[in-house]
Formats: sequence, structure tokens, C-alpha cells
Amino acid sequence: MLTQLTVNDFAIVDALDIEFGEGMTTITGETGAGKSIAIDAISLCLGARGEGAMVRPGGKRADISATFSVEGNKPALKFLRHHELDNDEQCIIRRVISKEGRSKGYINGKPVPISQLKEIGVFLLNIHGQHAHQGLLDSALQLSLLDQYANHQKLNAQVALSHQNYSQINAELKELQVAQQQAQAKVQLLEYQVEELDAFALLEGEFDEIEQEHQRLSNSESIQMSCHRLLHQLTEDDSFNIESALNSALATLDELIEQDSSVEPLIEMLNGALIQVQESAQELTSYQESVEQNPERLAELDERLSKAMQLARKHQVTPQELPALHQSIHSELQAINHDDARIGELEIQLEQIAAQYYEQAQQLSQSRQKYASKLEKLVTKSMKRLSMEHGKFAIDVTFNESGNINKHGLDSVAFLVSTNPGQPLDALNKVVSGGELSRISLAISVITANKVATPTLIFDEVDVGISGPTAATVGEMLRELGQSTQIACVTHLPQVAGCGHHQMRVVKHTDGRTTQTTMVPLSESERVQELARLLGGNSISDNTLANAQELLRVNE
Repeated sequence: MLTQLTVNDFAIVDALDIEFGEGMTTITGETGAGKSIAIDAISLCLGARGEGAMVRPGGKRADISATFSVEGNKPALKFLRHHELDNDEQCIIRRVISKEGRSKGYINGKPVPISQLKEIGVFLLNIHGQHAHQGLLDSALQLSLLDQYANHQKLNAQVALSHQNYSQINAELKELQVAQQQAQAKVQLLEYQVEELDAFALLEGEFDEIEQEHQRLSNSESIQMSCHRLLHQLTEDDSFNIESALNSALATLDELIEQDSSVEPLIEMLNGALIQVQESAQELTSYQESVEQNPERLAELDERLSKAMQLARKHQVTPQELPALHQSIHSELQAINHDDARIGELEIQLEQIAAQYYEQAQQLSQSRQKYASKLEKLVTKSMKRLSMEHGKFAIDVTFNESGNINKHGLDSVAFLVSTNPGQPLDALNKVVSGGELSRISLAISVITANKVATPTLIFDEVDVGISGPTAATVGEMLRELGQSTQIACVTHLPQVAGCGHHQMRVVKHTDGRTTQTTMVPLSESERVQELARLLGGNSISDNTLANAQELLRVNE
């Protein structure tokens, strides 16, 4: 329940601090006084768009606070606790807008995104604007109003979740199907390429190895001759070889040591050289023996090298990159085959979710038809109360089993009305006048308000186009609603204003340079004066005063 509203430097309001009580509060004032400013301020607290132009001329920023009692309001308390914003069953929402247009939001003193103001707002307050009846012609709103009356939150959530799951899987399925269609032309080529590379089966690093072996076999004769010549130089030449020369040098060094022992370290160096020459000769001999002429192996290597280079040119890679290419093509082909399997899985899932969706949508449709029957009787009854004695209201709920899956189900809902005897039921826009539409909209708003859990409802001049006995009935209906829900109603009708448990008056003051609007609660005697003004305009007579007193007595 809204308990207090504080407004500073907003529009033409300098400072405003008002308290709201239980039941029905009516807000009146002269035309142009700014009766809707309080509603605009509350809307900002609940996340409406803010602009720098909203700051009162001369002010630095607009500062608005709305205090709500959330005792027993389970959805609001759950929201506050979930976001760690709870404060002893009280919710204070503050909105600050600078003249540069910067906006800040607070809940119980903690800064929050403006989106959170909107989120908690739906649990605190609902505003019915003066043009709401025009939206009643929209089929989407008609469906929403029926669902509000029927408390279809749970059924709607189930249908919406199934629709979301269906949409996600369907999107993935379509993406894979498009990819599969594009890949089909490529599959045959990939299969041929994999088969060709499978048959060749070049291993990682193999090309360099066979290239090296091929080079050795191709030059085996030259290698043998070089090895033979080198071995002669090292150990085998009878006329001169390095091994014999080193042995001779060691013998000479032995003689030299006998004459001068200081050259003895040279023995170790020459011995080391001799050992290295001998080991080199042994290694060279082994290598020479391993090198043989093998025409068959050479031909085999030559063919494999040629095939490797041929495949490399074909795929525009180096021969060394063929193994990696082989793996890449193989993986691509596997992915396409996996997509085929995944498509099959998704098609089964989609069929299952569609069946679940249709079952839930049918259950929702049956419930809509049930509550449509109840709502149309209540609206018809209210139409008669609102001076539409021959009025009849009906709701057509049509289940379209072949319709497109959407988050609202498969129903089309149409509000139908007849206002004269013998007149067939037809769409609202074809039958009713603006005033009749306004009355029907108000009737539906009051009826559905009893079903909606929002603890505070604000009606902003929803009684436009209504007068006389009908206005009195509207006031009675709103007062009845005020027995269970906090109501604030901006009105210009004395019959409605007199039905309020409380009344406030909006007054505009100007000194020629600045303009200010204030809102003040009215005492009993002040209410009589205000109602008399509404009844008689600027000329207040004893008769208008008496009528005003009678209006208040009737609603005591």
C-alpha cells in the first residue's frame, strides 16, 4: 500500500509531502491545475522514462520518494529479500533526475538500476490511465485482461517456457539443416579426399625421412667412392695415411722427451688425436657398409615422393603438411556426419516439445473459455449498472490447433458487445461509442482489479465521458473496490469524488513569474466546498452546498 509521496522540484511542484490512507482517495482540482502530477511522480518512481525537462525551472534536480507498506505483500517481500533490499516490511523508492537528464534510482536507500524499479513496481501499484479504454480495442490487451482475471500466471508461464524451448531447438535445427544442405555437395568430395589420403597414409614427419633416404640411395655409388677415398687417407694408404703419421709422430716425441721432459704433455694430445682418427675410421667403415645400392627400394621411395608432391600440389599445401590436412578433412567429414545424427535427435525433441506445448495450450484455452464465461456475465451486469440497460458483453475464445506456436498459446480472443435489443454481438470498435467504450473499460478494470494481487490501483480520469447517474454508479463501484484494495482516483466528477473515503485537492498558484502546484488533504467541511465547486463551478449556492453535503452523507 502507498503510504507517503514526497516530491521536490518536479515540473511545477516546488515541494510536496502527502500521506495516503486505506480505502479510496479521490483527487480533484480545477482544469489545468496539475491533478495528474502526483501520478506522473509515482510513475517515475516505478521506472518511467525521466528527462531533464521534468526538473522545475530554477531547480537543480527533481527528487521523488514513494513509501509503500509491503506487510503481507509476499511477491514484493520476496523481491526485496532476493536483492538484499528488505527493510522491516517497508519499501521506499526514490528517483532523482538532474536537469542534465541524468537519472538515479534507489530502493530502501541503496542505489539500483532503473530496471529494478520497474520490476518491483508491478508488485506495488497499477495505473489505469485516462486513455486506457482506447487500448481495449487491441486483441492482445483483450487476451491479457482475460488472463489477468483468470489468474493464469502459472499456465501462461508453462506455455511460454515450452514456446521458448521449442524456439531454441527449432533455431538450432534450422541452422544445422541449412549447414547440411550446403555441405551435401561437399560430402562426396570430402569422402573421395579422405579415401585418397587414407590410401596414401603419409605419417607425420615421414616425408622428410623418405626424402633423406631417397637422396642417400640415389648417391650410393658416389658415397661409396668418397668413403673409400677418405678411409685411404685415414688408415689404408700404404704410402701415407694419417694414422701412420700420428704413430710416427708419437715415436719421435718419445725420443724428444728423453732430451726434454717439458714436452711430455704433448703425448696425451697426440694419443687423443690418434684415437679419434681410429674411431672415425671405424664409424666410416660401418657407414660405408650400410650404404648399398638398392634399385628396388629407390624406385619405391621415388614413387612415394612423387605421390606426396602430387597430392601436395593438388591440395595446395607442402608435402610436410599433408598429414595435418588429412586429419582436418577427416574431422570435417565426421562433423557433417555428426550433424546428421544431431538433426535426428533435434527432430525428435522438437516433436516431443510441440506435443507438450499443444497439451499445455489446450489446457490454457479450456481455462480461458471457462473464465471468459464468468467474466462476460460480470461485465454484462456492470454495463447495466452503468446505464447500458440493454447491453450484453461476450468473449469469443477460439483455439487454433494449426496456428503458429507462440508464447501466448493458440487462442484468439475477441471482446464482443451488443448495446441495443435485437442487435447482434459484434466487435467493440464496430458497435460502441467513445463513452460506452469508456464505461465498458472501467467495468472490466474494476472486475479484473479484484483478481489482481497489486495492493494499490490508481485511476487517472477513467470516468471521462460519464455523467449523471452513471457517474454515481462509477463512484460506488470504485468505493466497493476500495474495501479490499487501496484506490486513488483522479476525477472531475463530484459523484465520483464524493464516494472517496478521503479526498485531496490540487491547487495551482502563480505570482506572474513562477507557477507552483500543491496537493492538500481536505477536511469534511473543505470536501463540501470542493464538491460544491465541482457541482456549480465558480458560483456556489446554498443548493450546491446542500447537494455536496448530500453526496457525502450518501457515502458515509
